[in-house]
Amino acid sequence: PRHFDEDEVDVLATVAMLLAEVLVASGAEGADEGLGATVARRFSAISLASGLAIGRVRVLGPVPPPKRVLAENSAQEQARLNKAVAIMRRDVDALIATGLPDADAAEAVASREILDSYRLVASDGGWLKRVADAIRGGLSAEAAVHRVAGDLRDRMRRITDPYLRERLADIEDLIGRLMQALDGGQATSRTAPDTIILARRMGPAELLEWHAGGVIGVVIEEASPSGHAAILARALGLPALAGAAGMLDAASDGDLAIVMAEDGSGGQLILRPANEVVQVFARAQEARSARQAGYAALRDRPSETRDGTAVELMLNVGLALELGQLDATGAAGIGLFRTEIAMLARGSVADVAEQAAVYAQVLDAAGDRPVLFRTLDLGGDKILPGSTRIEENPAMGWRSLRIGLDRPAVLRRQLRALLLAAGGRNLSIMFPMVATVAELRAAKSLLRTEVARIRPAPAQLRVGTMLEVPALLWQLPALLAEVDFISVGSNDLMQFLFAADRGTPGLAGRYDFLSPPVLELLADLAARCTAAGVKLSVCGEHASRPLEAMTMVGLGITSLSMPASGLLPVKALLAELDLAGFRRVLDGIRRTASGAASVREPLAAWAREHGLAI
Repeated sequence: PRHFDEDEVDVLATVAMLLAEVLVASGAEGADEGLGATVARRFSAISLASGLAIGRVRVLGPVPPPKRVLAENSAQEQARLNKAVAIMRRDVDALIATGLPDADAAEAVASREILDSYRLVASDGGWLKRVADAIRGGLSAEAAVHRVAGDLRDRMRRITDPYLRERLADIEDLIGRLMQALDGGQATSRTAPDTIILARRMGPAELLEWHAGGVIGVVIEEASPSGHAAILARALGLPALAGAAGMLDAASDGDLAIVMAEDGSGGQLILRPANEVVQVFARAQEARSARQAGYAALRDRPSETRDGTAVELMLNVGLALELGQLDATGAAGIGLFRTEIAMLARGSVADVAEQAAVYAQVLDAAGDRPVLFRTLDLGGDKILPGSTRIEENPAMGWRSLRIGLDRPAVLRRQLRALLLAAGGRNLSIMFPMVATVAELRAAKSLLRTEVARIRPAPAQLRVGTMLEVPALLWQLPALLAEVDFISVGSNDLMQFLFAADRGTPGLAGRYDFLSPPVLELLADLAARCTAAGVKLSVCGEHASRPLEAMTMVGLGITSLSMPASGLLPVKALLAELDLAGFRRVLDGIRRTASGAASVREPLAAWAREHGLAI
């Protein structure tokens, strides 16, 4: 293929914009008004934030091409750009200052953590310099922004890392804001109160604005469950889906739509549903609201089975904006604080003082309730800020504690920050992705070094490990002598146990958590931890699913940590569970399950027979 030099590319891009201007002016539409606009369509999707919404669609299209491409007065265009950039930055700063609607202090701080990385994109000097260069080349301010943003968009699309690709949503948002500022207009985020937004991409700032405008659900084609928009949607309680490929071509403004997002699984977008379907989902929505009201009544009740076995239910938390869920759910504490999430949100490695401030805020919010801080679990699908390292299999590569031991200064700074944040209070630290007891001992040695230099020392310092790497199962005697607690990371353990990448769609349902190998592993681990006096918990999405939670309690695991949305449903099931009777049934199922792919069906049948909501 022919290679075009930079000057030729500039000329061709300018011609393309001029042609776009002509086509827009001529009113060329080419819209198809056929039967497709009235037929019901169903799209499979990924759940970002659970919930059910029924409303009218608003489709967010791409930013239109500039109306004016060429300009004679470059100085005047630069002045227009400077003014528009100032307006954009002012609006972003105002949004950061406002944070989440009706947020408490912790949530406001956390929303700023996410939006700060967005502001960095808005303030990037390199990007703005390239826009200025394009203006000096004869383009209008609008055309220059459009040109440079298009270049950035193309580069971001070539990046394979999902976290970095999510910055494309920030770029799209900023393009729109700059174009509106250049046009003298303002963003239109106010809309009808029953609106569902469909978009290709959506940045965190845009999501906050739409939520404030009364939107009841969002579907974003290009988004991930770990992205900023997803994190904020969960914090806002806004039903959200990702995927649904093709929806933007199929939907029109004003279409009736149903968004159904389930915890820890998939979801559906239904466009133009029949009246009978709407009625079914409306009843489901009413039932869901009734269940939520019933769950709320359980908040302050002890977490125990019907026959009196106490079960500790804790939260997985990654940002300060989630801390309000401690009181909202009545959780016993934080069973997993993901220290890397705030760092990923800010886009850079925080210094000791900044880290300590975050950790102190978490401890303050928890009060007397325990908090288990997991040290940085970077790498894998969570890229270290500034890292350019590319690995063929990052989930099994240079990540988590491996980074900390190879870069001990990073781990020591974090341990120092945790000790400073504790300020003499109780402190629990756990290390992720431990593969050998020798690695754990090396990490504990670094911790002892920091403990010796920090005063006041924690009133009680507890040290534990995540159990994700199966190799630890053959080192249990030595491991149990080194730790105060073990937390099973169910997601990673599953993918390593079955050699199945959890990010591969075709393998998503192939291996069941409720399978004989997993149940026998957990039963043996629970028995050995109990005998050694070491506390065992399981954290992750599996713990938030009532059937899986019931089964783990039946195996002897009485501490579970989960997303906030799953805690009260699990608590409700346990309150109705005759644990002694269930254990007899579970033992019988295990004895006859050898070679089976899953025991989900007999477990679910027993639960339904006994009126348990799974």
